[in-house]
Amino acid sequence: MELKLAFPADTPPLAVIAAAKIAGVPLSTDPTLSPGSPPIILLPNGLKLQGTSVLLRYISRVANIPDLYQRDAFESCQIDEWLEYAPIFASGPQFEEACGYVDGYLLQCTFLVGHILSIADIAVWSSLAGTGKRWESLRSSKKYQNLARWFNSILAEYDGVLNEVTATYMGKKGSGKPTVSKVKEQDGSNANLAKVNGDSTDKEKSGSRPTFEVDLPEAEAGKVRLRFAPEPSGYLHIGHSKAALLNQYFAERYKGEVIIRFDDTNPDKESNEFVDNLLKDIETLGIKYRTVTYTSDYFPKLMEMAEKLIREGKAYVDDTPREQMQKERMDGIESRCRNNSVEENLKLWKEMIAGSERGTMCCVRGKLDMQDPNKSVRDPVYYRCNQTPHHRIGAKYKVYPTYDFACPFVDAVEGITHALRSSEYHDRNDQYYRIQTDMGFRKVHIYEFSRLNLVYTLLSKRKLLWFVQNGLVEGWDDPRFPTVQGIVRRGLKIEALIQFILEQGASKNLNLMEWDKLWAINKKLIDPVCPRHTAVIEERRVLLTLSNGPDDPFVRIVPKHKKYAGAGEKATTYSKRIWIDYDDAVSISVNEEVTLMDWGNAIVKEIQKDQEGNVTHLSGILHLEGSVKTTKLKLTWLPESDELVKLSLVDFDYLITKKKLEEDENFVDVVNPCTRKETSALGDSNMRNLKRGDVLQLERKGYFRCDVPFLRPTKSVVLFAIPDGRQQPVLRFAGSDGKTK
Repeated sequence: MELKLAFPADTPPLAVIAAAKIAGVPLSTDPTLSPGSPPIILLPNGLKLQGTSVLLRYISRVANIPDLYQRDAFESCQIDEWLEYAPIFASGPQFEEACGYVDGYLLQCTFLVGHILSIADIAVWSSLAGTGKRWESLRSSKKYQNLARWFNSILAEYDGVLNEVTATYMGKKGSGKPTVSKVKEQDGSNANLAKVNGDSTDKEKSGSRPTFEVDLPEAEAGKVRLRFAPEPSGYLHIGHSKAALLNQYFAERYKGEVIIRFDDTNPDKESNEFVDNLLKDIETLGIKYRTVTYTSDYFPKLMEMAEKLIREGKAYVDDTPREQMQKERMDGIESRCRNNSVEENLKLWKEMIAGSERGTMCCVRGKLDMQDPNKSVRDPVYYRCNQTPHHRIGAKYKVYPTYDFACPFVDAVEGITHALRSSEYHDRNDQYYRIQTDMGFRKVHIYEFSRLNLVYTLLSKRKLLWFVQNGLVEGWDDPRFPTVQGIVRRGLKIEALIQFILEQGASKNLNLMEWDKLWAINKKLIDPVCPRHTAVIEERRVLLTLSNGPDDPFVRIVPKHKKYAGAGEKATTYSKRIWIDYDDAVSISVNEEVTLMDWGNAIVKEIQKDQEGNVTHLSGILHLEGSVKTTKLKLTWLPESDELVKLSLVDFDYLITKKKLEEDENFVDVVNPCTRKETSALGDSNMRNLKRGDVLQLERKGYFRCDVPFLRPTKSVVLFAIPDGRQQPVLRFAGSDGKTK
């Protein structure tokens, strides 16, 4: 459905056009309205809407991108406030006052509302862009650094779309003059962007995020109830995060609700530690839920249902040995116990409940269809004996329901309308519906989405537990783990994880994702704001003596981030003798002019080497009048001082060496023997003030997160390297003293 946008030629509604482009809404333009007229959208049925804010809300409601406008009540009202505020930038006297207000607001925010883009961002961005040279001059200055950071990040994310809009409707950059003569040439571009399988270029594709583009079957606004049901047998990982966020997305879209349910039916694997940390991770993701329930809350009713099905001849007790039972299921052979009498089944059921020796030999199976081509329907197990005490209710029960039996029951009892499941469970959908039918319940709709698979990554909790139990990682929050706590400890901002998962959408197509994209999103968030520091690799570091350098060291206060004052300031010491990295020292030639970053140029006059040819000392002179534009080498350096901070720079590799593990492969065979590398370094004295969790950039070395802060001079500050979206593994720090684990 293509919409027609009409507007006066001298005042094109940039926000409406940009929103349509970003959202993939086909839009043709007609710049023929009389001056002063509000913009109008003509619908295919002849109806029309007018006014910029109204049109923005309409486009967001028909857009493919979720949550552009339709969020919870509070955030939707926040968006409305910004839509009303955006036109103030067109008012000359109030322009800079408005810039100052939004700049302060964005100090701790990535977007104007919530954690993802909304039409509020598009409206304010377009209002700023529409002022032309006035905003461009401020944008290139340091006056409104938070506002400029936000503006630039949106432009970087949607550069193809936004550059096209500004070029088409504003002429040359900063001119402020619309050039609607180009409009007709561009009319078809929106429709092309909206094509799922069109011939758009990679740059165009990057300007329009993948989106959900799906509806839940038979969903009614205000009546949708969903559940996120993790098993408390591990920490939340990135795959679970996708399920949790999809549940929240659909609940918000249909004005419904999400409940958290712990599927605690296997006491051998579960613990209160996992429950507590799953709740912590759910909170970290910002999931808004109605209540928390446990499958174990329903154990009495589940036992009643099992007995009811036995009495009705829809289930039976089987004492066939497990391996034989599995073979019979594969071959479609009925168990010899399948036609036992109800009385015999009830007798054995009581033995199971008592946990007797006879009972522990048995299980309860559903009497479905042993000839069905779908093997999951071939009389699945409903109940098994287990003597392990439960983490919540102790040793009260000796029998526990299987997930296959408990899930359809509890979903129905709790009033779940739609059960979201990853497509790996597709073959079990028929089983789910058959069991619900036998129980006499209404149908709960299943909606499938593709499992999130990542290269060189294991998401099985059983396999992750193996690494923990064998001491190959520090725990479930190890920075090499794909758990939420692990990747956050590595240095990932939770906003980046949310954006990455939402960009995948609710597609059912299976795909193998690279980690690079996630870390590239993260870099866009941290680079504009994280403070800059300096470090020199300790091993074989080289002293550079500047003969005309200051005899008495002096200190200057400089910004930690040249483009973001909010990062604070640091003290830099300038001295006659400075340390540089060995790799830099061997790159320098005699009489070469180099740039000492944040100081000026120097000329190296002498290079001393040992008998093996290793550089041991450099001598030179400051040449501060030299031009930094003419030098090839820009060097980081530190003063020779007792105030330098000992650092341990830690980099990581993947836990396995194979990009994708096949189903029949044993992961133990591809375990990476070297996944952690530590390199000793020295850092500037300001790093004494780092706190655990602080993110920083070491100039020319990359981004890091502080894991262990400064405690005492003899104890190293531990910094974890944060990938920046380039190809992994990194393990990039030089030095034979680098420890590996």
